[in-house]
Amino acid sequence: MKKIVIKIGGGLITDKSTFKSPRLDIIQSVAKVIAELSADGHKFIVIHGAGSYGHLESKKWGLATGAEPERIDAQRKAVKSVRNDMLELNKLLVDAFTNYDIQTMTFPPSNWVEGIGLNFKGDLSKFNRKDNIIPISFGDVVDRKDTLEFGILSGDDLMVRISKEIPDVSHCIFLLGDTPGLMTKPPNEPGSELIKCWSSSEHVVGTHSSAQDVTGGIFLKTASAGEICQKIPVVWMLDGRKPERITELISTGQTIGTKIIP
Repeated sequence: MKKIVIKIGGGLITDKSTFKSPRLDIIQSVAKVIAELSADGHKFIVIHGAGSYGHLESKKWGLATGAEPERIDAQRKAVKSVRNDMLELNKLLVDAFTNYDIQTMTFPPSNWVEGIGLNFKGDLSKFNRKDNIIPISFGDVVDRKDTLEFGILSGDDLMVRISKEIPDVSHCIFLLGDTPGLMTKPPNEPGSELIKCWSSSEHVVGTHSSAQDVTGGIFLKTASAGEICQKIPVVWMLDGRKPERITELISTGQTIGTKIIP
């Protein structure tokens, strides 16, 4: 049986351009596939993105770059607001799993993480479970022990640390929201084609919507996947709108998407 760390992108489960706009049908369809694979004995660790529940407000109040003395009171209110919004989004996923009789346990990073980036401090052992409960976490606003006070911990950084530090992880999967995988051009441009196999030595062509995204978008995702594949044998980027490809990958070792190699 496989141990799979899976990132459900915020741009997959929400409309990133509109505040707090979940895509409930996609949340249900992804939960259904994970539930079926869990019933077959595979173990999952789930990380999800923030999408329009986190990025828009964080961008508005500059939460990614930390405290600004001239508007710190408003920023602190925004920190609390974004954390509550992320719990609201997380509950939509938890409820979807519950619909398929899957037990989960959520670990909001604001409760156990200090610092941002790959060097964040926090006990990851909670994700190494022996039972059938699926641990879930997500990108979040976390505390910092410096004058900046707070910052954004990306779900992609969680993916790297969990994949490399939790024993016996066999698969790492990134579910994307608007593309079948990495593309030769931005997915909405004519002539854009799927890259079936990619290594971190290759250039990434993409766009980063700085108006919506307070982390690194596809560039952070590819950097994270390139880091993970140095240890984990199976690392893929898949179209989350077609979650049956998760099952195909776990069952056969191949599917439509981008395989990440060292």
